Amino acid sequence: MPHATGDMKMTIRQRSPQQPIEAPSTDPQPDRIRIKNRRKRYLDLHPEYFQTAEIELADPLLYDRLVRRFQSAAEREKEGRERGFTGSMETDLVRSEAKLEALQHPDPNSPMVYKRAQDGSIVGVEADEEFRPRTKEDAWAMWTDVMEQRFLRGDDRDFDYAVVDRNEEFDDRAEEDRSQLEDYVGREDAQFVGEGLPTGETGVQDF
Repeated sequence: MPHATGDMKMTIRQRSPQQPIEAPSTDPQPDRIRIKNRRKRYLDLHPEYFQTAEIELADPLLYDRLVRRFQSAAEREKEGRERGFTGSMETDLVRSEAKLEALQHPDPNSPMVYKRAQDGSIVGVEADEEFRPRTKEDAWAMWTDVMEQRFLRGDDRDFDYAVVDRNEEFDDRAEEDRSQLEDYVGREDAQFVGEGLPTGETGVQDF
């Protein structure tokens, strides 16, 4: 019976070891993302934020364009009574100052641009034609969106953000779990694509 010699070689392709699959990360979200999520959660739970009298003063010119312009005479009268004489005078003053400020120092985050008309008055127009609302509902949606982005950026100087930013009660646990799962699945898919098709024992012998 012949015996194998050194000239006879047998090669068996063996399965390459697979890289261990990482478990979902349990590290906390970056502070910037967590804080933004908490602020968004706060607004979801407190829609009355957009209906306070003070919110108008955040951007009185945009408020005039998106909210006041669509109010009925009765709604304006009711708003004036709630604000009172002193409040109305303050709002008019802030509005006048805001026009000069918007003309001299345009806000890059504002959807409006302002210019001086031939009669000397300061008028505002939409920077983007698509931003111009056609209905009262569209205008209100645009107003709340602009105010929401302002709040998320931390630009509301009258709001105590520490009450929200440091409060774990505003964490959306379900959303965080979903984000972690999506991140885990994405890493797993990327790993599989990077390795290509799995290789194993072929049973082929070369003599």
